[in-house]
Amino acid sequence: MRRLHFLLLPLFALGALGACADSTGVRPGKISILLTDAPGDVKAAVVTISEIYLQGSGRIVLRDTPVTIDLLTLAGSTAMLVDEATVPAGTYSQLRFVVTDAYIEVENADGTTSIYASSPGYAGLPSGARVAGELQMPSFAQSGLKVDLPGGSVRIDGDQRILLVDFDVAQSFGHAAGGSGRWVMHPVIHATDFVASGTLTVTLRPAQGVTLPTINTHQVTLGEFKAALSNAAGSREELAMADANGDGVYEAVFRFLMPGAYSLDLAGPATINFVTTPARPLAIQVGSGTTVTSDFTLTSAAPK
Repeated sequence: MRRLHFLLLPLFALGALGACADSTGVRPGKISILLTDAPGDVKAAVVTISEIYLQGSGRIVLRDTPVTIDLLTLAGSTAMLVDEATVPAGTYSQLRFVVTDAYIEVENADGTTSIYASSPGYAGLPSGARVAGELQMPSFAQSGLKVDLPGGSVRIDGDQRILLVDFDVAQSFGHAAGGSGRWVMHPVIHATDFVASGTLTVTLRPAQGVTLPTINTHQVTLGEFKAALSNAAGSREELAMADANGDGVYEAVFRFLMPGAYSLDLAGPATINFVTTPARPLAIQVGSGTTVTSDFTLTSAAPK
């Protein structure tokens, strides 16, 4: 899941603008667009967005300066794509991103990775990259990919609107049909009116008297555990647990979560079986502007 959220920055306070009204007495408004990404297993997902526009009674270009972004760097953060662009008052039914090029790097069964690109000459490819196959992007460089708007449209009328666009990497790329070995981009991408995002803090500590095993002279530690969060679509993000305060309590923090239902689990070393209280996976509800804490206690751990 990599998400529209609240960044707790004064820049994004909603309020009336001092713009002048038109002949009908309706003032233009401003719009800002943030981009984030929901969890996934792809190693890299790089896109070049050359234009962003709103479509209503006419086409309003919000950005025409190309930007190249690795979507996976947006986990727990956002990128500002449009900063307070002035937009004529009206109702807009479409937000479109013109994506001219892209590549993904995926992990193979043997642990190696392969790169699939829209073009072997794509400037966004890493230096010396070997392209294994084609990444298809049906018409995205022409008409652009359509972003689902909240309620089907967005109304601009004198006030600033902030949209957070959630590009779910795990759901947006897949093998092309027919066993050709190609990949195809079929974006799962949504926009939400600016709402307060949620934060989930996950902690893990051992119960009194519980110790982690030593396996082949290796002492297993809680630092080898990860918190794993999945959204309703099945996208999964893992964060390493760390003892940030030096008190023996290991912690992972998922930030900028879109309000909704999640499933929380822990992933431990492959060499052990372990049990926690509460039992896993755990259903989590993240509300707008809330911070949720889930505390796990390790009650047993043994070699497999």
